[in-house]
Amino acid sequence: MPHSAKAPFTPADIRLVAFDADDTLWDNQSHFDQVEREYAHILSAYGTPDDVSGALYDVETANMPLLGYGCKAFTISLVENAVRFSHGQIAAADVLKIVELGKSILVQPVPPLPGVEETLQALRRRGRYKMVVFTKGELLDQQAKLVRSGLGNWFDDIVVVSDKTRNEYTKLCNIFDTDISHLLMVGNSFRSDIEPVLQLGGYAAHIPFEKTWQHEQTEEYDHPHLVRLGRFAQLARLL
Repeated sequence: MPHSAKAPFTPADIRLVAFDADDTLWDNQSHFDQVEREYAHILSAYGTPDDVSGALYDVETANMPLLGYGCKAFTISLVENAVRFSHGQIAAADVLKIVELGKSILVQPVPPLPGVEETLQALRRRGRYKMVVFTKGELLDQQAKLVRSGLGNWFDDIVVVSDKTRNEYTKLCNIFDTDISHLLMVGNSFRSDIEPVLQLGGYAAHIPFEKTWQHEQTEEYDHPHLVRLGRFAQLARLL
């Protein structure tokens, strides 16, 4: 779909700007993709990379209601799938390699994506909005990534939830004593960052990332409260 930088709101309409973290403020998906490639190599004696990925997707999907999202849930699914996929034949040393692969994501560098830091700095200096990181996953992991990114000073808070449901968006607005009609959500995932906000009557800025996690793929559509951006820096002109 074409990108449009025409805002469906005026700056006076917005009181709270919420930013997704992974693949909006910094690259996250490529680290998981790299781990999955190395994981498929470890399991190459038992099947093709496509077979490994397909089986892993099924295990992750089954585990999500219990484990949620994030690196630790991903690592548990890696181990579980390895045992199942190899019919219990995988060596203990390889299981340890898989655990170390999963843990490696927790210490990856987190450089901001192009234009992110400059834009956040400009918005913060204008002083018109409350600014919050609103992300799903594991609290410790997401807090640590924000610290490693160096972006923490530009936000009023970070709110980490198990999933971005409509109820969680309503609670977010309550925390900042505002109404959903004054919220602008900025993110790369139409499923998690955009659609719930539009359904509630808020505003959303969609900035697609070059890669989309399979679990986040969904049908997209236009909406009067939606703006589509090609670059993060375009936010500065909108706000």
